Order: sequence, then C-alpha cells, then structure tokens
Amino acid sequence: MTNQIYHLLPVFAAYLIAIASPGPSTLAIMGVAMHQGRPRAVALALGVVTGSLFWAVLAASGISTALTAYAEAIFAIKVAGGLYLLYLAWKSARSALARGSGQTAMIPLAGKWALYCKGMVLHLSNPKAVLGWIAIMSLGLRPDAPSYTIPIMMAGCAVLGMIVNVGYALIFSTSVMGRAYQKARRVIEGMFAAIFGYAGIRLLLSRP
Repeated sequence: MTNQIYHLLPVFAAYLIAIASPGPSTLAIMGVAMHQGRPRAVALALGVVTGSLFWAVLAASGISTALTAYAEAIFAIKVAGGLYLLYLAWKSARSALARGSGQTAMIPLAGKWALYCKGMVLHLSNPKAVLGWIAIMSLGLRPDAPSYTIPIMMAGCAVLGMIVNVGYALIFSTSVMGRAYQKARRVIEGMFAAIFGYAGIRLLLSRP
C-alpha cells in the first residue's frame, strides 16, 4: 500500500498543479468570494469539485472512451461551455468598465444551491476535463497495479481539489483581499474578462 501511494505522488503533483493554476473555475470562485461572501464561494467551489469527480468517474469506468465516439455530444458540450465562458467574459468586462464599485457580477448573485450547480456547469461544460483525467489515470495506472489504485487516486485528488478550491473561497473572502480587490478592481475584472473570453473562444474553435 505504501509503495503504491509513493508511486502515485507524481499523479497528485500533476493534479495539484493543474487545479491550482488560474482558470475559469478558480477565477469564478475568487470573484464570488470577493463579491458574494464566503458561504456562496464555498458552495461554488464544491460544485467545481463535484464536476471534476464526475469526469473522474467517467474516466475510471471507461465511459469516456464511449463518449469520444459520439462527436455530436462532445460538440454540443463544447459549444455550451464556450458560450457560457463568453457570457462570463461579457459580465466581467461590463464590471471593469463600470465606475465606482462596479456591477461585480461575473456570476450573478444567487443562492448557495444555484451557485453549487453553476460550479458543476463550469467544469462539466469543458469536455477537455475528461481528457485530463484520462491522462492522470494513464500516469498512475500500470499493468500490475492493484485494484485499489483507482480509488486511492480519486480519493487523493478529491481531497486536493477540496483543499485548493475551498481554499480559494476562504482566502479571497477575507477583508484583506476585499480591500486589495477594491484598489485594483477594474484591472482584475479586465483580467477576468480576458481570460474567460480567451477560454471561451478557444473552446469554441477547438477541434472535437
């Protein structure tokens, strides 16, 4: 068991780097934390983690192989995800151009359950996420790997996902980060708009 966990350390390191890097999901968590408070940001973060684990289950069960055979389904998911990211880019750009405190609503004010669902949509609308999980599974699995390898991988990544995403929600909901944000609000919102827009256009133009 100990040797197997040691073998999976590169898997956990790769996953940690991937989820900690700035992207649409992490930026959305940061924005909600600063504008709507800690409980709502945590709800969004939990939705993101749930979406990630959904793709993990698909990758582990082999259903992802079947999904790749249905180009229409992948295309529909890709279009929906790209349009949603462009919508977030528009919301952020409008906030960046607003005077004063701005209409900081890249994700509109909503209840915790609604934000949890939006977190899942953010992650599930990116079909490349399942490809990332396939890569992670390939990195951690060997022909002689014991049957408990996949559960250990998924459990470890789930814990890391919780720590990173909920950590973003907790850190960026503090008063210190709130004051820092107000000083650089327009720049930060502009950055959000650029990254969301780039991600949305790239997703729409990418090949199936």
